[in-house]
Amino acid sequence: MKNNNLNKNLLICGDNLKALDDLIKQGIKVDLIYLDPPFFSNRHYEVVWGDEAEVRSFKDRWAGGINVYIEWMKERIIKMCDVLKDTGSFYLHCDWHASHYLKVMLDEVFGYHNLRNEIIWCYRGAGYPKKDFGKRHDTIFRCSKTKEYVFNLDDVREKYAEATIERFKHHIGNVRKSGDFGIQKLNPLGKQPDDWWAIQPIAPSAKERLGYPTQKPEALLEIIIKASSNKDDLVLDPFCGCGTAMAVAQKLGRKWIGIDISPTAISLIEKRLEKVGAVSGKDFDSIGMPTTLSELKALEPFEFQNWVVNEMQAKQSPRKSGDEGIDGHIEKSLYAEEAGIQVKQSEKIGRNTIDNFETALDRKKYKRGYVVGFSFTKNAHEEAARVREDKGLYIKLISIEDLLKRKSGLLK
Repeated sequence: MKNNNLNKNLLICGDNLKALDDLIKQGIKVDLIYLDPPFFSNRHYEVVWGDEAEVRSFKDRWAGGINVYIEWMKERIIKMCDVLKDTGSFYLHCDWHASHYLKVMLDEVFGYHNLRNEIIWCYRGAGYPKKDFGKRHDTIFRCSKTKEYVFNLDDVREKYAEATIERFKHHIGNVRKSGDFGIQKLNPLGKQPDDWWAIQPIAPSAKERLGYPTQKPEALLEIIIKASSNKDDLVLDPFCGCGTAMAVAQKLGRKWIGIDISPTAISLIEKRLEKVGAVSGKDFDSIGMPTTLSELKALEPFEFQNWVVNEMQAKQSPRKSGDEGIDGHIEKSLYAEEAGIQVKQSEKIGRNTIDNFETALDRKKYKRGYVVGFSFTKNAHEEAARVREDKGLYIKLISIEDLLKRKSGLLK
């Protein structure tokens, strides 16, 4: 990352505060920033992510109230403003819980007169509160640093309504002359979009859906990226989640940098990008993923579990609770028979864990299983040997240290 002309796109796993500092130090400047940060909504998500069946604990709680949340955001947005080119654009996606507080903060960072639009993304949905109007919109604040910024109007024009086309069909494409206000002229490329966008969220059955709780439709990002960047421009998403901005930027020929603190999110984005033709190591690099014992010990429990299951080339159990002692499943296609995985983010795993896992494997009728943790007691190894001898049930104990080494034949 020596200059703006990145040779490869970047996925950065880590706190965006530090990542933004690194970009600033290396002189990186971006053309467009889109961020969809955790909303101040006091919710907690436990999510199963699509075909990959990856579970993530998505925290959206802010101890200390709205003022703490705004200061947390402001610290990061100041650095984003530093990274943004003078001709760049900034889009902040939020909802009604904090939008008015965020607007005041953005005025402080970018300047009151540099708010270009308050865009309302409106959509339909199921279910209504009994004593309120239905909540059916998000807010997107669009800011610039100066009055000189990219805005590709013709790339995002919309089709006129059929009634409008019929009414003005004789005037489509006519050029309005100076002072000619008698006849309305229709642009042959379509009408200029308004600051409210009616775009439906991703349907539960849609191919695009990955299961991420706040996943935004690609159609929404297409408007933003087309309007406020050109080909080969650099797009930054500092809360990149499941990677919608990265996937759309890749399709539209933009360069990009995505940042997320979750290793699970980065792994998901890598797989998503591969599906749109971006090759890891060739088209993009991933940096900051956990690679040491201390880094793995510091992960949140379900981030740790996701990491282990991913490294084992397995599939996550679809529920956090009620998984009956099986955290992941190895398919028959990977090995001669199906197998179960249990993940323990602990040291000195003992006999009781092996006993309980034995019961879980029996319940699933598995003849093979793997327990993964930092270390195991002598009794654990003895119990695994006993059940193999007495019952023909193969339980392999795998240390995180061995998993990090990527030893060949690990599952054999």
